Amino acid sequence: MNNALEVSHLTKDYGSFKLDDVSFTVPGGTIMGLIGENGAGKSTTIKCVLNMVHRDGGKISVFGLDAVADEQAVKSQLGVVLDDCGYYNPFTPAQLDRIQKGIYPQWDSGLFRQYLSKFSLSEKKVIKDFSKGMRMKLALAAAFAVRPKLLILDEATSGLDPVVRDEILDEFLEFIQDEDHSILISSHITSDLEKVADYVTYLHKGKVALTGAKDELLDTYGKLVCSRADLEQVDPDLLGGCRIGQFGCEALVKDRHGFRLRYPDLTVEPANLEDIMIFTVKGDAQ
Repeated sequence: MNNALEVSHLTKDYGSFKLDDVSFTVPGGTIMGLIGENGAGKSTTIKCVLNMVHRDGGKISVFGLDAVADEQAVKSQLGVVLDDCGYYNPFTPAQLDRIQKGIYPQWDSGLFRQYLSKFSLSEKKVIKDFSKGMRMKLALAAAFAVRPKLLILDEATSGLDPVVRDEILDEFLEFIQDEDHSILISSHITSDLEKVADYVTYLHKGKVALTGAKDELLDTYGKLVCSRADLEQVDPDLLGGCRIGQFGCEALVKDRHGFRLRYPDLTVEPANLEDIMIFTVKGDAQ
């Protein structure tokens, strides 16, 4: 299986914030979910992949091509949806269709109109009058219409109601059925990524806190629920952050199967992606 995207030792230093030695790989035919708190570096990483900002170090390749040296060839294979959608203008979708057709040789007007219909978007309504959710759906329709091999999505499901989000996620799963197609998606909605992502990369303060197959990560981590007295008996090296409340304690367990063997009397539940994020941040603050 060929890799769709390889990010190796990526560095970008803004002075007040540094993207530091970020590495991950998106295999062909898969979805990589990029998670992290606000300001963790998700959007900066995506902008570096798109060569929208100059990187200070590292290498990025898309389908084996250098993202900088082969920029035109790389971007001809990408569909992109950024958080601000990029479609705040006085045009209608019908006018946008004609404009995009002149820009992208592979633009598929028929497919674009299919998605407009599927998303209940009027071809004649002025885009600046669309709601945020409507603009996001329009951006997704445009991204699919360029017939990309790699979709790069920054908070693409934000602003959408649960029903529409579920429909979009199904579209993503359909898109990657061909192993030539892949998706890199950043999202704060970790439940969406738990549904569709094959891999997850967690950025924390500009660094990779963890990266790997989603199912393996969810199978490895756990959430300990116990009393304060029980928590004090646990080896802190086995934990990745804790939350102490009035009526009990919770903590992230780095290896729940090994932990259960060492502490069989303590309750360890499966952890989800949100648990991993929250407790990692708490552990870093301690």
